[in-house]
Amino acid sequence: MDYRFCGASGLQLPLISLGMWHNFGDNDSYSVMKDIVWTAFDKGVTHFDLANNYGPLPGSAETNFGRILSEGLNTHRDEIIVSSKAGHLMWDGPYGDGGSRKYLMASINQSLKRTGLEYFDIFYSHRYCPDTPLEETVQALIDIVKQGKALYIGLSKYPVDKAEEACRMMREQHVRCLIYQDRYNMLSRKPEEAHIDFLERERLGFIAFSPLAQGLLTNRYLNGIPQDSRAIKSGVFLHREDITPELIQKLTELNGLAAERGQSLAQMSLSWLLAKKTVTSVIAGASSAAQMDDSLKAIDNISFSDEELKRIDSILAD
Repeated sequence: MDYRFCGASGLQLPLISLGMWHNFGDNDSYSVMKDIVWTAFDKGVTHFDLANNYGPLPGSAETNFGRILSEGLNTHRDEIIVSSKAGHLMWDGPYGDGGSRKYLMASINQSLKRTGLEYFDIFYSHRYCPDTPLEETVQALIDIVKQGKALYIGLSKYPVDKAEEACRMMREQHVRCLIYQDRYNMLSRKPEEAHIDFLERERLGFIAFSPLAQGLLTNRYLNGIPQDSRAIKSGVFLHREDITPELIQKLTELNGLAAERGQSLAQMSLSWLLAKKTVTSVIAGASSAAQMDDSLKAIDNISFSDEELKRIDSILAD
């Protein structure tokens, strides 16, 4: 595994991090998730990405990861980076969502208890909350670091102007923002519109989530929509009507290019992100140890010729 320095810091992250958004809840097999985590760690994945609401049920991903830690992984605590987040709905009532100091402080205390950790390496504001004064959210994040509950602070899915303002507030109190996290993949390229310049100005690390577009950038949809796909089972982030014949044609063409490179479509999609100098790490999910192992093969070829990059842009045009 190769590692990259995270922005203007001394912290290095692996090219591929393990995300626990899916497949680590109470509805999933504990033995499988434990196998995924240890397979990843044995291959050099040192960063594990959580959030307070990951599940289902919300909080169960942190609880399950805490169990894995207690059954042996905690002997490697100083060799791993554990991140968590708060900002989305976690519990009912006025204090279980958003960016208030009340919610953030309660959330990190609960998350530390669920995981059994004394501190998180990175703690994120999971989203910008327009109903909370930004200075309140930022001050809570600063205090979380000063209280020793997190070593670094990150921001996720913030508008550029609010992220810049938050970074300024942190600098003024000598707590620099470390990293920015957002959705980024070949089918969702919003960060390129404005965030890349912001990241370079602020010298932040960048970590991409949903690098495979909820499974679209794999071979699962090349022959239509599988009956067990997320588009049919949940439809929350991936909608059946979005998977058009035109999109399937694009995926088929991308798959052909990946085959020419000696990669699967999923591997090429991860490699495409890692080829970008602003990307510190990519958060890959996995439903099995074999899938984790397959994703890690993406780092074997992260070089693209100009012709390959032009072909990708041409396929994805419109």
